[in-house]
Amino acid sequence: MLPTHKRYDARPQVRSLIRSIFKDQDSRNLFLFLLVNFSFAIVELVYGVWTNSLGLISDSFHMFFDCSALVVGLVASLIARKNANERYTFGYSRAEVLGGFINALFLVFVSIFILKESLERFLDPPHIHTHRLMLVAVLGLLVNLLGIFVFNHGGHGHSHGGDDHGHSHGSAKPAAVSCSHGHSHGDDHGHAHGPPAAAPVEEKRENFILDGVLLHIISDTLGSVGVIISSFLVHQYDLMVADPICSLFIAVLTFVSTISLLKKSAAILMQRTPRALDTRLQLCYQKLQGVPDVIEFAEPRFWSLTNTHVVGTLRVRIQPRANDTDILAAVHAIFKQVGVDDLTVQLERSGPGSSGGGYYPTVRSL
Repeated sequence: MLPTHKRYDARPQVRSLIRSIFKDQDSRNLFLFLLVNFSFAIVELVYGVWTNSLGLISDSFHMFFDCSALVVGLVASLIARKNANERYTFGYSRAEVLGGFINALFLVFVSIFILKESLERFLDPPHIHTHRLMLVAVLGLLVNLLGIFVFNHGGHGHSHGGDDHGHSHGSAKPAAVSCSHGHSHGDDHGHAHGPPAAAPVEEKRENFILDGVLLHIISDTLGSVGVIISSFLVHQYDLMVADPICSLFIAVLTFVSTISLLKKSAAILMQRTPRALDTRLQLCYQKLQGVPDVIEFAEPRFWSLTNTHVVGTLRVRIQPRANDTDILAAVHAIFKQVGVDDLTVQLERSGPGSSGGGYYPTVRSL
């Protein structure tokens, strides 16, 4: 008797995926608007083929392109909620930034393409059948206004982070402070993740995924408005050049509005020091001068894990008989006040036999 092979059943995975999508408001809004946008794109494509309207067919493919942006945002929002593991120790929250960056790049390419087409049509304006465009343009405008309302007023926003925690390798005393945990080894250098201190400086919460999707929807909305205006001008005044002029204006607005998201997301992916900390960190370095038993510090590195979670590392050389706990508490309190969420401090003692002597490629004397 031949062995029977068990058929793979994907229904449990599909149900789990749907539950995960609808569990979060952001992913739920993305999924529902994806269905609406995809359905209207099919209607527009069918109507364009039926009426032999190249403009409607082109716009339907533009909407399919926007659906790909919604898919990118949806996938990124699902990945960003996954927990950290031994391979991705910081978690997956940066998928949000990557999704915003990809959508911003999409919009740059779209605006360049529209700009190219606008210039070509400006030099040789085609004949436009306005009666075929107006109805679908108005319906497209309503769909995009719905999307703007959902994503701009739907209360989007969430945070990624976690409780501060730490470990330390210190001197004979445990280099641990309140609200942290640690262990120690009997050598002369230490690592520590410090305690919660003063409340960080509050910054506006941005969601790169929804910002990128919203920019796509606004671009489509401007496109629909441009089609309505140009159709009216062509119908009333036979002004064929109105269509490329409106498209040119939309392309420039789309490109300019996208640059901010592209720069912010690229800066995080390149691990730039957060712009909000450019001047604040200098004040923090000055405050370290007042910490007792601190000799010098080196290799200050600060970057954004996401747009709200700032990570930093720092090496500090201290006096041989300095109290690790007091110094760590003081250092963490200084940087916590400016919004550094996760700071790793390596303490190295000065003096004969210590490991701190020659390991400072960029030493700052205090």
